[in-house]
Amino acid sequence: MEIRIMRITIYTRNDCVQCHATKRAMEARGFAFEMVNIDLDPTAAGSLREQGFRSLPVVFAGEERWSGFRPDMINRLRTEANAARA
Repeated sequence: MEIRIMRITIYTRNDCVQCHATKRAMEARGFAFEMVNIDLDPTAAGSLREQGFRSLPVVFAGEERWSGFRPDMINRLRTEANAARA
């Protein structure tokens, strides 16, 4: 059986309350993720704008993409990860 490892990237910036909440929720559910601070990487900010995102955080998780603190989407990732292990 092949187990897919989902790559998760959270685009954030300094002093972003929703970004911190997303990070804490991901950590609480045991997800490994990479964080990209757009204050330090302006090209990432431009790329997100080109894709239509206007608020942070922006989360890329496998094929899923969303912005803002979305516990419903984070929980859905958890369900998908559990289903992949079964």
